[in-house]
Amino acid sequence: MKYAFILMSCVFAVLIPATSSAAMRALACEPEWGALLQELAADKVSVYTATTALQDPHHIQARPSLIAAVRNADLLVCTGAELEVGWLPVMLRQSGNPKVQPGQPGYFEAADFVNKLEIPTRLDRADGDVHAAGNPHIQTDPRNIALVANALTRRLMQIDPDNVAFYQGRYQDFAARWKSAIQRWEKDAAPLRGMPVVVQHKAYPYLENWLGLNELATLEPKPGVEPTSSHLSEVLALLQRQPAKLVMRSAYNDARGADWLAERAKIPAVVLPFTVGGSDRAKDLFGLFDDTIAQLLKGTK
Repeated sequence: MKYAFILMSCVFAVLIPATSSAAMRALACEPEWGALLQELAADKVSVYTATTALQDPHHIQARPSLIAAVRNADLLVCTGAELEVGWLPVMLRQSGNPKVQPGQPGYFEAADFVNKLEIPTRLDRADGDVHAAGNPHIQTDPRNIALVANALTRRLMQIDPDNVAFYQGRYQDFAARWKSAIQRWEKDAAPLRGMPVVVQHKAYPYLENWLGLNELATLEPKPGVEPTSSHLSEVLALLQRQPAKLVMRSAYNDARGADWLAERAKIPAVVLPFTVGGSDRAKDLFGLFDDTIAQLLKGTK
């Protein structure tokens, strides 16, 4: 009887659901949102990040491990604005998880809470990888991060009402540190205002808008189309008439086009982290912008 009692106790322990003290499970589609969840929720949320800074977030495979992570999630935090349109719908459909479907509290799109740039006036696949909702790369402006942090905190409190005071405290602390950091970054970046630049992909309109950069050209002939030799030659000819200070690419971009142009135009090719994990310095959201500003300032030397 004694051993039977012990056995039955173990069985009940397995069957009884986890208590409310267990951490929520969240899936972040991109590293910046995983890092933001860590800032706002700490150990109240277990975060699984679907992509890395060395992957193009437009083109991800809906692997079984990602589908399993969606299936087990209480909260899904993605960029939206069609950034994940090629892979997220498949994961949502195959996960069978009703909590994180669009329209549910567990589904959160960061782009819903910012003013989006580059909303197209026409939609034609011949124009390349154009997003109907506007440019999705909102994380390159820290002011957008602040807006998303506020909205995400409210969503965390809605899903996990037992920890409202905790989330409020974490948000207030983050918001104060973030506001101070933005002021520092804007002061450090003052020499960048008006600086002419070339970008590899249309990944930085929000950064350019924030810092006042002047984008002269892109290395991609159309969004999402790899640089071609003929288009690179056209950009080089443009720079001979209207010089740029640097060529910008993201950590996940192929370096060949940017390096080719930089060598011939005699300007630096800088690699921006683009998101958390994109460089050794960009270990968190604060490091992301520390390194971004530092790399851009190479164009002023």
